[in-house]
Parts: sequence; structure tokens; C-alpha cells
Amino acid sequence: MASISFKQAQRWYPGADKPAVPGIDLDIKDGEFMVLVGPSGCGKSTTLRMLAGLEEVNSGQIFIGDKEVTKLPPKDRDIAMVFQNYALYPHMTVADNMAFALKMAKMKPEERRKRVEEAARILNLTEYLERKPKALSGGQRQRVAMGRAIVRNPQVFCMDEPLSNLDAKMRVQTRTDIAKLQTDLGVTTVYVTHDQVEAMTMGDRVAVMKDGYLQQVDTPLNLYDRPVNLFVAGFIGSPQMNLMGATAKDGRAVVGDYVVPVDETASRKMNGDIVIGVRPEAWRIVGAEDGGLPVTVTVVEELGSDAFVYGTSGVEGAPSNIIVRVSARDSVHKGDTIHVTTDPKSVHVFDAESGDRLSD
Repeated sequence: MASISFKQAQRWYPGADKPAVPGIDLDIKDGEFMVLVGPSGCGKSTTLRMLAGLEEVNSGQIFIGDKEVTKLPPKDRDIAMVFQNYALYPHMTVADNMAFALKMAKMKPEERRKRVEEAARILNLTEYLERKPKALSGGQRQRVAMGRAIVRNPQVFCMDEPLSNLDAKMRVQTRTDIAKLQTDLGVTTVYVTHDQVEAMTMGDRVAVMKDGYLQQVDTPLNLYDRPVNLFVAGFIGSPQMNLMGATAKDGRAVVGDYVVPVDETASRKMNGDIVIGVRPEAWRIVGAEDGGLPVTVTVVEELGSDAFVYGTSGVEGAPSNIIVRVSARDSVHKGDTIHVTTDPKSVHVFDAESGDRLSD
């Protein structure tokens, strides 16, 4: 097991007009499950591949434990990689796929067999050891790919969007399996995904990236409750946060004719144009006479335990779609006009120009 440190690690592809990763600083603790998340092209996979030795580091350093690995070939880094496409040999059995790296390392057959059997037990693959990959489901193939990584007893697991080829139900089950497995093994893990729900449900900490730069590195709950800027606020959360253009007047946030309550910290800092954010669950329905923000309902998404109301508001600055989470027992229908408000502690305030957080 080992910690990982990126120190101004940069990757600049030949012919590109700017670096894919300009220079990342990131410390990952021993045994931690770190998730790199962001939109396509944000540099998360490049960062992972630099760690694994599959991409050259043009400047800066990478350490695994106390050992600098910046220039080491992949085979000398004691890392196991789990790929998006499983990368299994179709002509080999599950057992042979899992044992292949050990065979190349000239490990004795008896030790190989013991390691494969132990990994198969952990992953519930014992009954499939003599099958070929084509006879397995997508989730089972991904577990074989995980088993191939586990048998090597590496210092670090690197996982590059390993669930993206699975259907929705299998993805939920497999991400639970991976998170439990990592907890049981205690191996430092760096996991790349573009799915923020995956990131929030799996990571001990999550690193949000944009254009090669780290935006925020924090626990999933802190990312949700205290996003440091507009990008993180809009990216983390499903459905996403309602973001509205507003004007600061006398310590108050004004959206059209609607005054949004904000906390004292934001009221002291904000000036001119601002952006306020409200999570769907932070709205509450009030009577029309209470001065809430009017929302004309266009769609009600029934989820059983609760419902998401999608609507529009004629108030200047309000987004084209406003999302409100309500109880499934609330009587809200398409075509209704509801009025919503929120509490100061539930309102996120950002500077419109810099995007930086202003609220407490």
C-alpha cells in the first residue's frame, strides 16, 4: 500500500497548442479511494495514465510512497490497471486471464493457483473459472478484470471508467461491489469517471477537474454542500442545482421582483451581478400571497417516494428550467403554477464574473 503525490505534473501532447494537464498538484492518502471526475476532455484520464506510466510526464514529478516513478516504465511501478473495455483474452479461461500477469512474472503454478482462487472467492467468480469471457455477462467480465488486478497484490489500483460499458442496473450493482472490495483490500485506488453520481457514491474524496485544472478536492458531501465555484456547483448534483442570475442590492439578492434570502456572509461580500444557486430539494412550496418565486409546471417526474417538478418562471434572471423536488403526495400537476421559496442557509451565492463562492 502507498500514498500518491503529483507535484506540478504536466502532460503536453505534441502538436497541441496547450497542455492537456498544465500542472497538477494532488496528494492521495495510503488506502484512499480517490475519484477523478469531470466532463470529457478535462484531463482526468491523462492524469491517471501519467500515474500508470502510459503517458509521458513532460515536467513535474509523481511519487508512489517515497519512490519517484516519473520516469519509470509501467512494469516497475507496482500498479494494476482496470480498463474500460475489460481487455480480456477471448481464447483463455477466466482462471488463465486472471493468472496471466503472474505467469509472465514466472510465479510458481501452485502460488498462481492459490492467488486466483482467493481472488475468485472475493469476487464470487469461483464457479466461472473454467469459462471463456464470451460466456460471461458484462458485469462478470468486469469482475474478471478486477480479479486480474487483485491477484498481483499491487500498491495502487488505477481504474479508467470501468463501468461505462454496463447497463444502468448492472452499473449500480458493480459500483457497490468495487467500493466494498476496495474497503476490504485497503489498496490505494485512483478511479476515473465522467459520471458524478458514480463519483459521489464511491469516493472517499473526489477531485473535480476542468480543462486540466483541479477545481475542488473534497469529500462528496462537502462538494455537494459547499461547492467552491460555479463549475463545481453546476456539475455536482443530480438533478443539477438551479442557477439564477441576480443583482445584489442593499445586502439582498434580487431576481426580477423576487428577493432571495441569503446568509450574512454572502450579504456582506456580494456586489453587482451575482449568481445564486438552490438545490431542487431546498425549495419549499408556499402560498401565492407569501411572495414566492412563481413556477409554471411543465413536467412532473414521479419517482414513487418523491417527485421532481420541472417548470418555467417568467421572472427575469430565472433559468429556462427550474427543478423542484416535492413529496410524491403533494398534489402538483402539469400546467399548475406553484410558488416556491427557500431558506438563507440553503442558498449558494457566487460572483457572476469570477464564479467564486461568496456564501458561508
